[in-house]
Amino acid sequence: MTDFVDLLDGYQRFRTSEYRRHRERWEELSEGQSPRVMVIACSDSRVDPAQIFDTVPGEIFAVRNIANLVPPFELGGGRHGVSAALEFAVTQLEVCEIVVLGHGSCGGVAAALSQQFKGAPPGAGGFIDHWVDMLDEARDRIVAQYGTGPEAVHALELETVRVSLRNLRTFPCIPEREAAGTLKLHGAYFAIADGVLHVMDDSGEFAPA
Repeated sequence: MTDFVDLLDGYQRFRTSEYRRHRERWEELSEGQSPRVMVIACSDSRVDPAQIFDTVPGEIFAVRNIANLVPPFELGGGRHGVSAALEFAVTQLEVCEIVVLGHGSCGGVAAALSQQFKGAPPGAGGFIDHWVDMLDEARDRIVAQYGTGPEAVHALELETVRVSLRNLRTFPCIPEREAAGTLKLHGAYFAIADGVLHVMDDSGEFAPA
């Protein structure tokens, strides 16, 4: 199991290899960033978008959270981490594309499907429940059609991407840029078991890239 000491060992390898290899790039990035793509992905340790897309530093602006979810636009309530990151990427960095990346074996999807944290207090699953309840409507539709087995799990994993894309379009800055042709939204799904990336088409269906 990796611990903090292992991370420090990794840093030493990075400092003597990757950092030196991309030294000019790092010097350039010290002056600022200008990524063209924002990736909204899951926090799952197996799904690193920089690794999956084989990017170099500065190429993607990544936001990661449980089940790669984007909450709908809203003004009240608590802190808006995803909303702030989205606003920064779109209005300040002016990214040209946003990719919502779902994945297989997602624990957040499993929690949404099983509702295992329903009614739990914050600190004992309540925060998780209140986050994944964004999927409640999709969950109910999928359970009615597939039950709660593997087929339902996969269907809900794909649906997280569609839900987040719909919620992205509730932010005023998104549709206005889509209409102007300066921003494009994409959906994708990474199957951990076989390493295949699936891309969503305009009709909402997924196919291998």
